[in-house]
Amino acid sequence: MLGRRDPKVYGSATFEDFLPEAEYLISDLTEGQENLEYFQSNSEGEIVTRIQQLAFDPFCRGIIINPGAYAHYSYAIHDAVEMSPVPVIVVHISNIHAREEFRHKDVVAPAAKGMICGLGLEGYLLAIRSILSRS
Repeated sequence: MLGRRDPKVYGSATFEDFLPEAEYLISDLTEGQENLEYFQSNSEGEIVTRIQQLAFDPFCRGIIINPGAYAHYSYAIHDAVEMSPVPVIVVHISNIHAREEFRHKDVVAPAAKGMICGLGLEGYLLAIRSILSRS
């Protein structure tokens, strides 16, 4: 729903609009040796399954996740992230600490390598740089 949901908070660009920039960064940093896989689901179970699949994929160097509202209550996603041997970085487009009180706590982030919030789509680029610099 990026680009449609509350543009004052999340901006007007869709994630599909942003993907070429992320793909270019990866190609530039890895000289075309790595690629980006994008996955989106509104189903908590599908997200958990995909994290578990990627975590043990020998070609996966890291996972960047924006758990959306699941960040505030999904211990299933927390557990999937916690078991991952590859680095996981949580990204929130908005600053969750400057928003409604219920958004201040992220139960997924403590299981991750790190969290970036409040930097818009730039947060994804920083997460990509971090993952690629670690492996």
